[in-house]
Amino acid sequence: MSAVGHDLAHGHDQEHEHHHKETFVTKYIFSTDHKMIAKQFLITGIFMGIIGIGMSLLFRMQIAWPEESFKVFSWLLGDEFAPGGVMRNDIYLALVTIHGTIMVFFVLTAGLSGTFSNLLIPLQIGARDMASGFMNMLSYWIFALSSVIMLSSLFVESGPASAGWTIYPPLSAVPEAIPGSGTGMTLWLIAMALFIAQSLMGSLNYIVTVLNLRTEGMTMTRLPLTIWALFVTAIIGVVSFPVLLSAALLLIMDRSFGTSFFLSDIYLAGEVLHYQGGSPVLFEHLFWFLGHPEVYIVILPAMGIASEVIAANARKPIFGYRAMITSILAIAFLSTIVWGHHMFVSGMNPFLGSVFTFTTLLIAIPSAVKAFNYITTIWKGNLQLNPSMLFCIGFVSTFISGGLTGIILGDSTLDINVHDTYFVIAHFHLVMGISALYGMFAGIYHWFPKMFGRMMNKNLGYIHFWVTAICAYGVFLPMHFIGLAGLPRRYYTNSAFPMFDDMVDVNIIITMFALVGAAFQLVFFWNFFYSIFYGKKASQNPWRATTLEWTTPVEHIHGNWPGKIPTVHRWPYDYSKPGYEEDFVPQTVPLREGEKDGGHHA
Repeated sequence: MSAVGHDLAHGHDQEHEHHHKETFVTKYIFSTDHKMIAKQFLITGIFMGIIGIGMSLLFRMQIAWPEESFKVFSWLLGDEFAPGGVMRNDIYLALVTIHGTIMVFFVLTAGLSGTFSNLLIPLQIGARDMASGFMNMLSYWIFALSSVIMLSSLFVESGPASAGWTIYPPLSAVPEAIPGSGTGMTLWLIAMALFIAQSLMGSLNYIVTVLNLRTEGMTMTRLPLTIWALFVTAIIGVVSFPVLLSAALLLIMDRSFGTSFFLSDIYLAGEVLHYQGGSPVLFEHLFWFLGHPEVYIVILPAMGIASEVIAANARKPIFGYRAMITSILAIAFLSTIVWGHHMFVSGMNPFLGSVFTFTTLLIAIPSAVKAFNYITTIWKGNLQLNPSMLFCIGFVSTFISGGLTGIILGDSTLDINVHDTYFVIAHFHLVMGISALYGMFAGIYHWFPKMFGRMMNKNLGYIHFWVTAICAYGVFLPMHFIGLAGLPRRYYTNSAFPMFDDMVDVNIIITMFALVGAAFQLVFFWNFFYSIFYGKKASQNPWRATTLEWTTPVEHIHGNWPGKIPTVHRWPYDYSKPGYEEDFVPQTVPLREGEKDGGHHA
């Protein structure tokens, strides 16, 4: 019923569209079309990614060549923060903080969920648009506003927030603590409050759309795994993001209204401050209750994209469709009860630590199920090694190699030895940062024809993948070893510690790989923006895929399908099915007499 009602509701919209030509503003700026909003999220995410990666290069240069003078420091940071081209220690902390914030929230969360939920949910479930086009548009513009506020904190006199991307009190709660605890920290909190608001608006829209607006025949067990991943990601966001919002609001009250939720017995320059009774550990609990599900808010969309791209390019049905759905649901549940593994050194009761160790090791099981299913789908497939497929194979590789080190960090006894060292940075950058970026790149290469009606250059895509893959491991594999040797994170120089002198050369190698890897992202940017205007025109279904989005015309119309929305008759992974001439059978092709649906329907 819902699909029919949705069709009728949009019949008027489409007629309306034929009569009224859209202006530049209504089409490209304040658009309510989910496809345009997806492009807005993607291009904003790419822009934020350039800034985030640029910051990481600046502080990597500082770690590799501490106290050296670089003209680029003076040029980008100004003489106040880099006098004579030498980076000050407080701006180093600020760069680390804003880099982490931008990459985790503004690139990986918004770039993956914002882009691909908007693009794919209506197209793959057979809907004209999102449940609320206006709320969808509002969600993007609040995201854009929060991005502007976050970046504006780079220009305040005292400098941006400097308490790390986890913004632990007291550095974040006492404005006088360090220069980066002042106005920059306030702007960080305002930007994050707005970011959470837009994320909740988007998530609720995605959930309602998937539940109510599926086309005829599109049962939940005929949904592509991409939609399952994006749907469950939205649910995790609705459950966990409000907790971070509450932490941010309580932090604002501690900073501005004299409350003491997170502060107790604070001494500043020998003076006793008036705070008492609060606990910074309470903030850690609230932050990580979002912080760990956030890892899966970032990685689940990448997993969903990998499922789609691997099946299409292996020309095989996805292995264990129902096991994949079960593992997505298990990851969603378990992700909300493992946050304490970030707090093993906070004075936690050892019994509670053992509980979090158990739940953390438990979440490895559904994650391993997914990795196993990707590998078995690839096994003996007729592989089409285009750039999107290569990035998916890279995703499986980094997800496994990065995930293995999570077993060490998830064990309370082992974690204490490497906590707050480069080992932790190596782990989460591989398993969350690089894996999610690979998923994002795979999605861009795969659905670029659907977004822009043109193809990206395949050869430039190959160069982009191979250099990125080599440099990613070149950066993060050595970090495991210097982390095991005890090198602490967030120190802007280790020259005061002679025991770390031997690791200077390793840091130089890491930085060289980082500089080369970042430089070759310019190949991707050129390929992306050039192809939007001058790429080869795409056919309707360039990858010969089975899902509904490839049944829409190449020219975008608001409403997706010009006539009636197609009906779905089968699951989304009928590749290389015996008895059919083509090696793919779209979801819209009716089942033959006696033919069983791959999704196990009658």
